[in-house]
Amino acid sequence: MPFETRVTNGPVSVRHAVVVSADGDRRFRWITSLEGLRWQVEAASGGAEAMASMEQRIPEALIVDNWLPDLEVDGFIAWVRQAFPSVDILRADGVPVGDGPRSPRRHELLHVLRTAEEDIVVTPEPAHSSIEREPTVSVPVIVPAELPVDAALLPGMIGNSAGMRELARMVRLVAPRDTTVLIEGETGTGKEVVSRAIHRLSPRAQKPFVTLNCAAIPEALLEAELFGHTRGAFTGAVQSRTGRIEAANGGTLFLDEIGEMPLPLQAKMLRFLENGELQRVGDNETVRVDVRVIAATHRDLERLSQERAFRLDLYHRLAVFPVVIPALRERAEDIPLLATHILNKLGETMPQKRLSPAALEIFQGYDWPGNVRELGHVLERAAILAEDRPEIGMTEVVLRRKRA
Repeated sequence: MPFETRVTNGPVSVRHAVVVSADGDRRFRWITSLEGLRWQVEAASGGAEAMASMEQRIPEALIVDNWLPDLEVDGFIAWVRQAFPSVDILRADGVPVGDGPRSPRRHELLHVLRTAEEDIVVTPEPAHSSIEREPTVSVPVIVPAELPVDAALLPGMIGNSAGMRELARMVRLVAPRDTTVLIEGETGTGKEVVSRAIHRLSPRAQKPFVTLNCAAIPEALLEAELFGHTRGAFTGAVQSRTGRIEAANGGTLFLDEIGEMPLPLQAKMLRFLENGELQRVGDNETVRVDVRVIAATHRDLERLSQERAFRLDLYHRLAVFPVVIPALRERAEDIPLLATHILNKLGETMPQKRLSPAALEIFQGYDWPGNVRELGHVLERAAILAEDRPEIGMTEVVLRRKRA
């Protein structure tokens, strides 16, 4: 697969459009016009946010401005065209993109684009002008309840807290480069989500995104899993196999829980990072590959290196650009957004639920040792316990004992 996105073919949501512009007033005009024609609309202030929206629900049409704050417009359109070939794409000037599919309601889309530009408020003529004009209705400038342009939401990342805005800024800065990234954060904070966002916003987005959890593979097999092996290299190696590093050639390799990698293998990983060459287990030849490495850990690698449990030179090689994900208890203001998002996802397979004010108060007062992962599990259990009731109350919320 050229993309690591999960949704490439699926049902198109009819009369559903995604509009993308950094201009809040322009987005407002598009939304107002489309909703007046009975369209359902999702708005995004940047390309990355639009990607996340389309992966959740494939629209019939996409309207994109001529400039985006986080992505090159042509690259973003190429991504949409390949990932969602059924979507009708129009630029803000009303020009359809390429020879792609045509919505049966394209005339409505073109009408929206034309009238939206006509509705732009023009400065009135001076008082001495003799020209009589029809009174104009000023389009109010609405401050959107979304992130500002310099902190546009990234794929899969939900939150408007200061910590999440800073995280999004760091991801956008490092994504276009090949710099090695070390993602640090507690268990359940979403380290893989951040790694995928980095890959998706990078020039490698159309190449493989390969993951390996270093804690999930037995130590005896981890080297072969990473570097590959030849036939007969060890007992059970009945045929040669390509390793995860080689499988990620041209793309991104995500090494989760890098702190669990055995010391002997760390030396081999360091050599690969330094020269881009790997040697399969049981082979004397080396193979050169082009892979960007993103590592993640919930452990303090600097402290582990001081204790000689992790190589200091590998730590420095991985932590060229460290990124820290805030714990959920440090961004409690994001809990309503996260809870709504999770309940909406759960509502795809069970009756839609909402949190009662009392339940939400409990959620915001809890410290979430399991972070976003725990929040998802608690909400799923609560949604089941609520049965057919549309609202989740206090009695359905089951939490661990709060930390002292």
